[in-house]
Amino acid sequence: MMYEQQQQQVRMELSKRGDGWRRWMEEDKVEIVDLSGMSLDSLPIPSINLATICKLDLSNNNLQSMPESLTARLLNVVALDVHSNQLKSLPNSICCLSKLKTLNVSGNLLQTLPKTIENCRSLEELNANFNELTMLPNTIGFELINLKKLSVNSNKLIFLPQSITHLTSLRVLDARLNCLRSLPQELENLIKLEVLNVSQNFQYLENLPYSIGLLVSLVELDVSYNKITSLPDSIGCMKKLQKLCVEGNPLVSPPMEVFEQSLHAVKEYLSAKMNAGHKSPQKKKSWVVKLVKYGTFNGGHMMRGGGRGEREGFIMSEYRSIDGLASPRYMRMFSTRRLFSPRTYFTR
Repeated sequence: MMYEQQQQQVRMELSKRGDGWRRWMEEDKVEIVDLSGMSLDSLPIPSINLATICKLDLSNNNLQSMPESLTARLLNVVALDVHSNQLKSLPNSICCLSKLKTLNVSGNLLQTLPKTIENCRSLEELNANFNELTMLPNTIGFELINLKKLSVNSNKLIFLPQSITHLTSLRVLDARLNCLRSLPQELENLIKLEVLNVSQNFQYLENLPYSIGLLVSLVELDVSYNKITSLPDSIGCMKKLQKLCVEGNPLVSPPMEVFEQSLHAVKEYLSAKMNAGHKSPQKKKSWVVKLVKYGTFNGGHMMRGGGRGEREGFIMSEYRSIDGLASPRYMRMFSTRRLFSPRTYFTR
């Protein structure tokens, strides 16, 4: 009886929406189906051929699960949006979505993602923000060769799997507001990464890997509100870096007076340390060799110029420790408006 009532509710709502809920794409014979914001707690899908759907919007409902059989029949879906539901898991049959390019599962109760998601090899954007993820599938980076944007902010991630470094098409990685203890050591494969945000991991993230200097395409780096005391010298070799956010860290290297000047000054300082590193232990020498190989370091002085432009791109409003920031007294600092302001989050 309840199922029939929901079917009737769907029909009535869709009749109000008119043609906006379902659009037939003549050239491809596929459909766009919008069932968002209908307070659904199950999926009484109207009598349509699921294989003809190219875009399916189920966001802002009360769904606690997605039937395996339903997902397996979405053979031509390109965009699937289930954000703001009550989903505790995703069906393993998501592996059948070979054409899926955009997946939005943000604002749910997910603790893990199915390992089968790696079979969605066409996936270009994965948004899993605001869930309860404690880990990502260990092999997630091996098969998602087309992934360009990975957003996993506001979860409970302790680490990012090493396979992340195989995402050679990745341009944006947003892992802020987690519990990250460290980042993968081998970042040099992320040759197209332009934006890296690992801010607000509070008391957990204390160091950045030296390989961060091999991110040859990186434009924006946000490591604010962590517990980092020293930036790797290799950051001085990041030629394309335009924005660096480091506020809220107990940094001692580079010293505060360098940060007060400009991003260019920070690069110069770190580059000078790199030059001095030629006389350091063998481990550091090996990194110098790598940086030269990748064309980010020439063993001499950093390039001149930048000046005003780089100064404007540098963000360091407050140079202080973040001890106690997680207390209720400071929770307003991390309101939705603040977290998504241009000052703390970059979009392209």
